[in-house]
Amino acid sequence: MAIFTNQATLSYNGLSTNSNIATGEIVEVLSMTKTSLTDTYDNDENVTYVITLTNTGPTELTNLTVTNDLGGYNFNGNPVYPLSYTNESARLFINGAIAPVTATAGPPLTFTGVSVPAGGNAVIVYEADSTGFAPLEANGNITNTATATGAGLTAPVTALDTITVNNEPNLSITKAITPSTVTENSRVTYTFTIQNFGNAPAEAAAAASITDTFNPILENIAVSIDGAPATITTDYTYNEATGQFTTVPGRIVVPAATFNQDQTTGEVTTTPGTTIVTVTGTI
Repeated sequence: MAIFTNQATLSYNGLSTNSNIATGEIVEVLSMTKTSLTDTYDNDENVTYVITLTNTGPTELTNLTVTNDLGGYNFNGNPVYPLSYTNESARLFINGAIAPVTATAGPPLTFTGVSVPAGGNAVIVYEADSTGFAPLEANGNITNTATATGAGLTAPVTALDTITVNNEPNLSITKAITPSTVTENSRVTYTFTIQNFGNAPAEAAAAASITDTFNPILENIAVSIDGAPATITTDYTYNEATGQFTTVPGRIVVPAATFNQDQTTGEVTTTPGTTIVTVTGTI
């Protein structure tokens, strides 16, 4: 709500006198909330947002414009945007019924032609993707602000929502064989590369483990973890009858990724933490 004041001046015979100051209050009839359907985000992840506009007044509000800053912030004096609108994802519901809406990707993202019935509501649902400008280091966050403007509003109405980056490991694994062409009764090496794209290390408590069944079965295997010899039972198990190889959960740990924000563009690059497991045996 907004307070306003007004004072009159009376002039006569070359003189003037001021009235008392009258005070009034404008009660805002439009309120707005903004929420995300998830509290966290990862690199290049889709996030769904819901903007709800509620009109408590006796008159319909028509042709409103709702803008969204897509979490924009200044980096070295230049605006960068950690979110981008997912094309054609916007839906508008007026009192629960689907209605047309025009979305312009921006930035800023803009919705035009929004009406809110008297005593009713309008809900905008849309999706956005995290971009290369989204903070990925531990405790990083994106604050996304929406603003409604238009006839019938004495002042812009705003709402914001903050999501935080996932503070956890994000692992992937690739497997290679050397040499790729093998003669019978010769040695071959399987190399497992585990990468962590998350901002937290995969420590023993994460219980990371590799399971693989070698076909053909390997004999007389030797195992290493990041170049250090591994010990059967303590670090891994192996069944020479079936070829099943399993590392003991928690014996593989993977450091967190590191992140660098380009000082010119503001774009964030990720260097994953890496752990390498090798298994060499005779076919």
